[in-house]
Amino acid sequence: MSDVEPTPAPTGPGAPKRRGRSRRRHTVAKVVVASLVVLAMATGLSVVFIYRHLNGNLNVQDLTGQLGGDRPSKKDVGGPHEPLNILVMGSDARDCKGCNIDNLTGMGQRSDTTILVHLSADRTRAYGISIPRDSMVDRPTCLGPNGQKIPGGTHVMWNEAFSVGGPACTMKQFESLTGIRLDHYVVVNFEGFKNMVDAIGGVQVCIPQPGFVDPSHGINLPAGTRKLEGQQALSYVRERYMVGNGSDIGRMKRQQAFIASMAHQVVSAGTLSRPDRVVSFLNAATQSLTTDLPNLVKIGQLGYEFRHIGLDHIQFITIPNETDPTNANHLVWLPEAKKVWKKIIDDQPLTKRLATDVITAGNVPGSGSSGGGSGSSASAGSSGSPSDGSSSGAGGAASQGPSSQELADAGLCA
Repeated sequence: MSDVEPTPAPTGPGAPKRRGRSRRRHTVAKVVVASLVVLAMATGLSVVFIYRHLNGNLNVQDLTGQLGGDRPSKKDVGGPHEPLNILVMGSDARDCKGCNIDNLTGMGQRSDTTILVHLSADRTRAYGISIPRDSMVDRPTCLGPNGQKIPGGTHVMWNEAFSVGGPACTMKQFESLTGIRLDHYVVVNFEGFKNMVDAIGGVQVCIPQPGFVDPSHGINLPAGTRKLEGQQALSYVRERYMVGNGSDIGRMKRQQAFIASMAHQVVSAGTLSRPDRVVSFLNAATQSLTTDLPNLVKIGQLGYEFRHIGLDHIQFITIPNETDPTNANHLVWLPEAKKVWKKIIDDQPLTKRLATDVITAGNVPGSGSSGGGSGSSASAGSSGSPSDGSSSGAGGAASQGPSSQELADAGLCA
């Protein structure tokens, strides 16, 4: 055994602390873990808060009781899903700033926009079919919000149903006249529409020569391609008498083009990759909606159903119509209208003969854009160029776009 005594470990203030590094590592780890926990909690609470806030914005109204039991049956068409039919109505209460562009403030709630959104069972195509508010129809008896009977009418204007009985009477009228069973409804008000447009940074439109000027409503939109926001966007889709030929059909066509351009903007312009814009858009949308969809999850699930539909397969048409022989200011549906509704019931693509004025989200008039966007591409061999006005349709059916004259009548660029 050695006579050398082991050197004792140094002690005192200058001696190294052998476990110091380990303690520092433990301290740093605790800080990192604590930070991650706090971040996760904050993020989770933010998501919960946003969801609850957006959910709280919704005005949910189940109208099943008002619609009664005498409703069309839904046809079993086969396919991986059921087709979906949603009636979208624009609320025309005109109680928001700038909403009384027709100088009709104080005349009660009405709807000057009605669009059936049809989503096919195979989720490859979607139609938006506009119904003119000046259409003369036979309105059935319906039930009001308090269960009171509201008498029907013969040869009355389409939008009268909303005025006397709200969305339920409009839905009852639609189902009675078309034989189509509605799955859901959505009512959108004007103020919310403006905010939705602002939330995505505006919507691009093409203003034809010589531009839109209506001094009485403060409208001055020079000719050319530009993005519209807020009140300008609302004026663009609401203006009637100073644009195109001043007809309601022309205004509807312009509204279809605007909605198509809005869809193109959301899908193609990176909106979905901007969480701030998505939240702002959802906030504006939920504040503006009255619907039977019970919560934000159901609305999200409905939107998810569109994921495989290319922009060229989101198509807007107007139900075939002509001038009412008894009144030049009114319209009546043509016999072809029944064929359109039958195609929807059977979940079949519209033929070229029935879809004569199609506007698609993939080829908005005046945009110079063409193509299927995200999701399914256009059908092979079909033409989608602006020069011939045609657009491809799912299932091999083709459709014809608006003529130059129809575009001019609507105040749209050719």
